[in-house]
Amino acid sequence: MATFPVVDLSLVNGEERVATLEKINDACENWGFFELVNHGMSTELLDTVEKMTKDHYKKTMEQRFKEMVAAKGLDAVQSDIHDLDWESTFFLRHLPSNISEVPDLEEDYRKTMKEFAVELEKLAEKLLDLLCENLGLEKGYLKKVFYGSKGPNFGTKVSNYPPCPKPDLIKGLRAHSDAGGIILLFQDDKVSGLQLLKDGDWVDVPPMHHSIVINLGDQIEVITNGKYKSVMHRVIAQSDRDRMSIASFYNPGDDAFISPAPAVLEKKTEDAPTYPKFVFDDYMKLYSGLKFQAKEPRFEAMKAKESTLVATT
Repeated sequence: MATFPVVDLSLVNGEERVATLEKINDACENWGFFELVNHGMSTELLDTVEKMTKDHYKKTMEQRFKEMVAAKGLDAVQSDIHDLDWESTFFLRHLPSNISEVPDLEEDYRKTMKEFAVELEKLAEKLLDLLCENLGLEKGYLKKVFYGSKGPNFGTKVSNYPPCPKPDLIKGLRAHSDAGGIILLFQDDKVSGLQLLKDGDWVDVPPMHHSIVINLGDQIEVITNGKYKSVMHRVIAQSDRDRMSIASFYNPGDDAFISPAPAVLEKKTEDAPTYPKFVFDDYMKLYSGLKFQAKEPRFEAMKAKESTLVATT
């Protein structure tokens, strides 16, 4: 089994730029995931985000989760649970921001998460330009596609995965591919749980101190016409430890028009299929009911819709 790709992002600024870009390209083609170290984000900021997130869960969410588990009788289940995830979550929007409106957040935590989002947005846009370089697209192409008329969607899912009495029967998070663009994950560096599907096997994404895990969403697969892949991944619950996960999603704007990049299509072989064209919000409406199913039928459905539009125009 190949080693999970870890990329030292600081090397793109020096003599090892070409080799580093190639490592990113290989990860995007063959894994759909890679882990960034020396990414430029302050380790002090990451430490503060981690501490405040874990404190927030203990203060405001842990008891609610226990009450939910008791109410549903989940601690006594005897068979696989397929319609529920063993996670405690809340969501923050950054573009446009709703952080000031989210209840139960202490003011210092709000301020820290705003700072965290600014740094993640910079990193996401830097990575998108590195992908453009690897794909032979003009600098800024992906950011421009994502922009739509009002700018990209950017938000964060803050999750804790509490100890689970039946981790063999309940997943922390069921297997899925992500609908959007590029995902930046700051995860617990001591407790594992995230796995991706590669060549038919579930592979652990290794916890690393101060790293940011990157994975690609369905929109990148469409824009690259399948050259880069979004892949199925899941979270395995642990029986004895909490796991923290902060996933930030840099996605196209609602009205962004998504289609394979012309420069990528020029290089495709004649027998290779062409991915569909659609408006991002239409894809999200479809995805909302099919998240935990394979992505290919979603692409086929959008392709059929595209054919219908062509036939009626």
